[in-house]
Amino acid sequence: MTKLTKTTLFKPTPPRAETLMDKTTRIVRGILDDEAEQRENKTARLRKARLEREAATRAEPVSAKPSRSRAKARTTMPK
Repeated sequence: MTKLTKTTLFKPTPPRAETLMDKTTRIVRGILDDEAEQRENKTARLRKARLEREAATRAEPVSAKPSRSRAKARTTMPK
């Protein structure tokens, strides 16, 4: 009797040929992954620019004019 091993007991299945649908799916996933990466890079770049701009505006002294006080509304006394 022959010795039973993984290679003699189970015959390896040949790799399945890639169908047209599998090929399309692979390509589309690649495109979507690239777009997602570009979107994340753009978001990170814009966030960095926004934070730098906010930091620069906070560093500048704000010289706001004192506003005039508002006139209070007159209330009439009930008779």
